[in-house]
Amino acid sequence: MYQEEENKDIVIGGESVTPGEEKLLKISIDRLPTGTLIDIPVYVFNSKKPGPTILVQAGLHGDEINGIEIVRRMLQQKRFKINKGSVIAVPILNIFGFIHFSRDVPDGKDVNRSFPGTKSGSMASRMAYHYLSQIMHQMDIAIDLHTGGSQRHNFPQVRFTLEDAYSQELANVFNAPFSFSSRLIKGSFRNAAFHMGKPTIVFEAGESMRFDDYSILEGMQGILNILKHFKMISKIEPIYIERMKTVILTERKWLRAPTAGMFIPEITNGSEIRKGQELGLITDTYAKHSKKMKAPYDGFVFSINHQAVVNQGDALFHIGR
Repeated sequence: MYQEEENKDIVIGGESVTPGEEKLLKISIDRLPTGTLIDIPVYVFNSKKPGPTILVQAGLHGDEINGIEIVRRMLQQKRFKINKGSVIAVPILNIFGFIHFSRDVPDGKDVNRSFPGTKSGSMASRMAYHYLSQIMHQMDIAIDLHTGGSQRHNFPQVRFTLEDAYSQELANVFNAPFSFSSRLIKGSFRNAAFHMGKPTIVFEAGESMRFDDYSILEGMQGILNILKHFKMISKIEPIYIERMKTVILTERKWLRAPTAGMFIPEITNGSEIRKGQELGLITDTYAKHSKKMKAPYDGFVFSINHQAVVNQGDALFHIGR
């Protein structure tokens, strides 16, 4: 992972953070039509003692605000006070999406489908290019914080890369309620990191544009678990969440609406389920017809679509075992 020698400088945007320093740096990206400069804020905590460089990032999708709040709280509570190695903390990667309450940048492109990017491409491509060239080459591992999409609430979970055994080890250390392997997507941050040999885990929790305090605390605890694992902090105090170990899911599937109508879930997200158990109901508006959705096997539900009115085939419950 890294060589045991004197800790190195972290250089971002032409500015150095030497061992023993903490700095807020910025990566200039673009301007709004008004001429207002938009840049990515980057907090760097560089210890004097050697150790891994861990990137903790949020807001790759601008509407996924739980991750943004995780990093903000950790900064506010000074939880990145480390005694070895380095932490690069990015509260909001996609500033454009954040100020527009959007997953994407204004031209509709997804930054998380634009890596490795190009210097003279679209806005999303340029953001990916500058981020990769200035930050990703300096990290040893990455924790990428995400939130469920619109109307979909993800129970706290970590996704790792099956082809990278070390990322599964990191997922176990993070110790979210659930963890599972997830395929690499072309153009994604995790895919780019994998091809650079940088182990990465993705934390998914909550729903876009909604704060979920439990999800936020799970994320903070997981990051601290990683820092403690690498002896970058000596203890975790206070402890936000305690559990024995993560549940590793090896089989997953979406349960889809068998008909159109109003969807009424009848189970709490994160619950253990039994084969044949009623999970939800789809009914018409006149109370004449309804269909029950039942669990196909024993397992867990770890994502629920909170869309009240659904069409046939809509994904409603993500379950696994």
